[in-house]
Amino acid sequence: MKFPQKNFSNTLILLVITGMSVLASCKKHSGVKPQPPSGKDTFGISTGTDEDSLKYLMYNIMQKSFVNGGRDTSYDLPTYYWYNQVPSLNPFSTRYANADSLLSIIKTYPKWNGQTVDRYSFLDRTRQIAGQIQNGIVDGNFMGLGNKGSFGLEITYVADDQNNSHLVVLYADKNSPAGQQGIQRGWEITSVNGNSNIAYDGPTGPNVTRIENAVYNSDAVTLTFLESKGSSVTVTLQAAQYDINPILFDTIYVKSNKKIGYFVFYIFPSVEDNNGAPTHTKTILDNEFNKLSAAGINDLIVDLRYNEGGAVTTAEYLDSAIAPASARGRVMYQYTYNDKLTQVASQLGLENRVLFPGGGSLHLDHVFFIVSRSTASASELTLNNLKPYMDVKLVGDTTFGKPAGFIDFTINDYDNGSKKYLADLYAIDFTTKNANGVGDYFNGIPPDAEATDFVSFPWGDPGDDNLIKIFNYISTGSFLRTYSQQRLAQRPNLLRVSPEFSVKSNRFNGMIDYRLSRQFENGLNRLKKKK
Repeated sequence: MKFPQKNFSNTLILLVITGMSVLASCKKHSGVKPQPPSGKDTFGISTGTDEDSLKYLMYNIMQKSFVNGGRDTSYDLPTYYWYNQVPSLNPFSTRYANADSLLSIIKTYPKWNGQTVDRYSFLDRTRQIAGQIQNGIVDGNFMGLGNKGSFGLEITYVADDQNNSHLVVLYADKNSPAGQQGIQRGWEITSVNGNSNIAYDGPTGPNVTRIENAVYNSDAVTLTFLESKGSSVTVTLQAAQYDINPILFDTIYVKSNKKIGYFVFYIFPSVEDNNGAPTHTKTILDNEFNKLSAAGINDLIVDLRYNEGGAVTTAEYLDSAIAPASARGRVMYQYTYNDKLTQVASQLGLENRVLFPGGGSLHLDHVFFIVSRSTASASELTLNNLKPYMDVKLVGDTTFGKPAGFIDFTINDYDNGSKKYLADLYAIDFTTKNANGVGDYFNGIPPDAEATDFVSFPWGDPGDDNLIKIFNYISTGSFLRTYSQQRLAQRPNLLRVSPEFSVKSNRFNGMIDYRLSRQFENGLNRLKKKK
């Protein structure tokens, strides 16, 4: 089996998230020279396993060089942002059972303000991310690696006023099997596949694990709900492919003689495909902003409370549509790479900044973002980019804090001339900052006003604590401090999202820049010619 070669054609994906300064004071440790299995030459044929090849290539791409799929380390071009904080490791060591365990060890070394900083890098062995983010399609059969698709709903455990747990629906994509069945935010799940023993028993408990597998990793599931009107309904869902509709809900309010636009955006699929052509997501967003512009709104609310990111082109679309016309031609955000990549950034086509191509036509007094601990990556980039140019207010909870970016290397193995897909590597490669140099929000971005996320209220309900505070600000110039006791008395047993309860889903967390991927690939070819 030969060591795998990197396939750069149409597979190099750049994931962007925002900001930090280079930690240049740390020096690279000297260490053990990697030794392949069976003592074979590292550039020849090895009798090791595919997993050995994956470990070897992943390590070289991060710590040595990405050129020639990590085989040619003479370029001294490590891609990992914190490569100089990681000691030399032997990827073939039996200490690492697989590539994931090796990556877990690598992630323990980088520090920021004394804290372990890399809680982001990962391996994707399913290739579903590219289908969802670049093409806006949920398809578990992508490359024949997964199940038949998805049910298209997100679930979580929430707490009542006695802090008892309840399993509920956070949202369902309109185009998904769940959305087509009319499943709504806030519906309580009372049984899964006929089993009503669904009480929360910890993030790795048998109940939670069984439910996660049933909802996120199976081809069919039967769920019984207590829907918003108190009726019980049982639905059987079949996993399916569908075109993502990233807008879960939209409306226009009239408050204090002002028109206020509102939409819920739960993922950032790309607005352009591989060839630069507009996607289904762009059509949806074009329609949304045309509607907002025609209505002549004075203020805009973008609900990103569960949005963990996606394509950078979509973040740029939103920023350009929301920003004032005066932002045209000015800096939207700036990149920072490690010192080795910075030296050849121009040759590789790695941009150091992105400009506003234009400003929107909305003429807004304010833009409000509803955020939570799940608001990450492309969502944080979007709101951070707008702050230098307009009045941006955050309502909800402190965001996730993901100011770091990836380059996705698709790793293939070659055995007797046959290509075999192994994994996509997403390891931190760079950061960004807004036009004022603001980034470094590893601990999240705090809100201007805290609000409680009650899932008992459907999307757009004016009783939503987030909307109450925003409407009050528009009317009076200040936020209400707390959800009133009178309202709580009128709506007993409200269910709220709580950090005490957690469910692991298959949601993507990150930001992908396909445009930079193409620039990077072209720059690599130029670099090779100069060698």
